[in-house]
Amino acid sequence: VQQYRGHVAGSRLTARLVIMFIVLAVTPVSVVYYFSLDFLQRGIDSWFDVRIERALGDSLDLSRAAFDVRLRELLRVTDHLATEIAQVSPAVAPLNLYDLRVRSGASELTLFGANGRIIASSSNDPTDLVPNRPASEILLQVKRGQSYVGLDPIGEHGLYVRAVVAVPAAGPAGETRILQALYRVPERLNKLAQSVQSAFGRYKELSYLRKPLKYSYTLTLSLVLLLSLLSAVWAAFFSARRLVAPIRDLAEGTRAVADGDYDKQLPVPGEDELGFLVRSFNDMTRRIGRARDQARRSQQQVEGQRAYLEAVLGSLSSGVMSISRDRKLRTVNDAASHVLGMDLRASLGGSLSQLSERHAYTAPFFDSVARHVRAEDPGWREEITLFGVRGRQVLMCRGAALPGDGVRGGGMVIVFDDVTALIQAQRDAAWGEVARRLAHEIKNPLTPIQLSAERLRHKYLKVLTPEDGEVLERATHTIVQQVEAMKEMVNAFTEYARAPQMHREPVDLNPLVLEVLDLYRGHAAGLQIESRLDPSGPCVEADAGRLRQLLHNLFKNAQEATSNRPDAKVVVGTQCVNELDTHYVELWVDDNGPGFPSQLFEQLFEPYVTTKPKGTGLGLAIVKKIVEEHGGVIEAHNLQPTGARVLIRLQMLPARAGAADSPTAA
Repeated sequence: VQQYRGHVAGSRLTARLVIMFIVLAVTPVSVVYYFSLDFLQRGIDSWFDVRIERALGDSLDLSRAAFDVRLRELLRVTDHLATEIAQVSPAVAPLNLYDLRVRSGASELTLFGANGRIIASSSNDPTDLVPNRPASEILLQVKRGQSYVGLDPIGEHGLYVRAVVAVPAAGPAGETRILQALYRVPERLNKLAQSVQSAFGRYKELSYLRKPLKYSYTLTLSLVLLLSLLSAVWAAFFSARRLVAPIRDLAEGTRAVADGDYDKQLPVPGEDELGFLVRSFNDMTRRIGRARDQARRSQQQVEGQRAYLEAVLGSLSSGVMSISRDRKLRTVNDAASHVLGMDLRASLGGSLSQLSERHAYTAPFFDSVARHVRAEDPGWREEITLFGVRGRQVLMCRGAALPGDGVRGGGMVIVFDDVTALIQAQRDAAWGEVARRLAHEIKNPLTPIQLSAERLRHKYLKVLTPEDGEVLERATHTIVQQVEAMKEMVNAFTEYARAPQMHREPVDLNPLVLEVLDLYRGHAAGLQIESRLDPSGPCVEADAGRLRQLLHNLFKNAQEATSNRPDAKVVVGTQCVNELDTHYVELWVDDNGPGFPSQLFEQLFEPYVTTKPKGTGLGLAIVKKIVEEHGGVIEAHNLQPTGARVLIRLQMLPARAGAADSPTAA
């Protein structure tokens, strides 16, 4: 029990074997015990025949019944004698008693007075001078009106029937007398009755001793059974321990192997099956030990290669991560966490969908990676734009499939770089070079053309006829006007391509928006201007002049788009947005014009793309350039049923971002 409670190795098997052995031993012994006990009970009961006991009882009852009949008959005779002697006087009573005794066959008749004195007596034995007196209880019973009859032994004379009855009174004043009659029981009947009584008593004595005899034999048989059970239990324990000892050694050896001790060797108990099992275990531990040493050497080599790879990845400026084929993050370097602005090492083993949900601004990146992994693309390259904790980011991503098991791919490795500054620098350099060449190639000839046209008009306008002068005036005016338009276009393009001198400072968007809107209120008849500004005061770090130029371009485009509508309406709004770990400000301009043509959505923010007959196509391009200079993103889409929206997201100042998280701001 202690071993079982202590979970000692082999204790449960020992308990099962002991229980099995005990059951196997107890079952036949119990059956033998049951039948032996039943046989013993039946054997002892067979010694005492029930029929003899019943016959003895019946004979005893028969003799008692016969005696009862005889007693009732003698009592009736005695009552008759009492009736005959009722009128007899005490003087002649002895003679009458003699006659009545002889006639009735009684051995003795005695007449008693009310006070128990003897009035007269008659006996067949002349030597009996004093008649036998009844007990006082008998006399008292008769005086109460109840007769008495019974068997009474009288001295050495044997057994007699004593009948005592009351003698009726001779008159109202007569004395109440009592008559006693003794009838001798025949000697043969007396002996027979005594013999039956003695035999029945002896039989009862033997029958009473039958139960102790049964108990004695039952106790002896039970002790034999208990000895057998104890011997079986001892044999069960001894055999179970002998059988379980090798198994216990195997359990301890297995536990040692589980704890990492592969040098464990067990003693071989013999040449039987258990010995073969122990030898197999020893051989297994030796092989596991050799495999452990080889695995340890392989692990050391893998750790060395891993450390080498981590050193190489750690020195790279590009972000590197590997994704398993079930789209879970397996490895990542520090540059990847730095580029994405999040701790990717804490998310190792997580799925890409969990990462995109936890960091909403990275959703375009992880969704694109998951799409390529799902499609098992062998190699791909993509440019992805994010708007997160660092504002606008442009990532150049490259992916390659990892070798798998021949049936399914082994995942994918992704290398990505933040090329935001590089793209901006390349764009600024390209447009600057284009602007410089345009200014050199286009702007310089415009001044001589304009001066020549003005000189022609000034010299020949006075000498020509009015009709020719009107033609000349119209032609020269057109030339001058188009030259001015070309100058404005070149200046605008130069302004677009020139790298700006940014003067960043905290700017509250609401006052700036209201300032620009006030310039346009009442400028166009019928134009309804509405502002929906966030009352929490969205604040960004930006160049106020550049933002003002951005608002002018957006509002001018919205005004021109609604110029042909009698219910023209422009709505400008701001909103502070908090998405998990990203805080930014949204600025949008809505109009109810015709919207953007669907075929121009992809080139909407490129230079010289416009739907206006007199537009330069640089308005939205300049707006996008200003937004990108401030690290923001810009979107455009059509509204339903009509209208268009231009949405800009700029990074919020840290102080205002903390206020947006507070319960009051919420």
